Amino acid sequence: EIEVEYLKTGLAARTASLAKGYDAVCAFVNSDVGTKTVEALHEAGVKLILMRCAGFNNVDLERAKGYGMTVTRVPSYSPEAVAEHAMALALTANRHTHKAYIKCRENDFSLNGLMGVDLYKKTAGIIGTGKIGMAMARICRGFGMRVLGYDMYPNPNNDIEYVTLDELLAQSDLISLHCPLTEQTHHLINRESIAKMKDGVILVNTSRGGLVNTEELIEGIRKGKFFAVGLDVYEEENDKVYEDLSGTILQSSTMARLLSFPNVMVTSHQGFFTREALEAISRITLENAAAFEKGETLVNEVTK
Repeated sequence: EIEVEYLKTGLAARTASLAKGYDAVCAFVNSDVGTKTVEALHEAGVKLILMRCAGFNNVDLERAKGYGMTVTRVPSYSPEAVAEHAMALALTANRHTHKAYIKCRENDFSLNGLMGVDLYKKTAGIIGTGKIGMAMARICRGFGMRVLGYDMYPNPNNDIEYVTLDELLAQSDLISLHCPLTEQTHHLINRESIAKMKDGVILVNTSRGGLVNTEELIEGIRKGKFFAVGLDVYEEENDKVYEDLSGTILQSSTMARLLSFPNVMVTSHQGFFTREALEAISRITLENAAAFEKGETLVNEVTK
């Protein structure tokens, strides 16, 4: 039997000591599970870190393994939830739906600043062809788009046209990021890769903020390279994600600049946030805990 106790505070180095007396902690994408947190968890006697998300770039895996701690994750909960949000971002930024909503509320029914582009018969480039990337590919095909894929480890069983990264950047009208954040993919979207894109490209990121060099993205937006940009994740999000900061002044100019552009749509890491996805995340996380407790094979253990 697994007992769960909920604490209002998030997991970080200064709060990790609250885990004393517990066998496991459950962390999310915005949790700090870095070196100091892992050390504090080890001192508290924690043996299992349950990540209730797919990504684990915020975990010091090497230190955790060194202490004999086990780390598990939820590799797939609802690929469609994230992919559908990616397309929602692309459509919203493209057709300026967020701006139209505000205009109409103020009895402004003019079409100024609302022109979009057809996606039909355009080319979609999917960077990262795991389950979420393939779900996005199916959605793009439903829109009548040609779909290209790039992956450092292409899956031969995928029904997708694989090309090099340079070919994808040069040919795609819509580019959607669905790869994990690693040393190899950090700042994958930068000044050089942006220069290789078509003028008027639509870029969407629902994966990890670190895939994009934000300063160089802003530079590209200012130069008119992008028709639209949709971001559910961004480099600075850890201090902001899931927090209500409506009564404060943003101390970072980066987010303020992103929010100032009329063709940029920003959401707060909500791609996963559907009823079906939350049910799957809860179920799989508890299954991971139960398997650990019983000494069974951990199919979702993070080993690399």
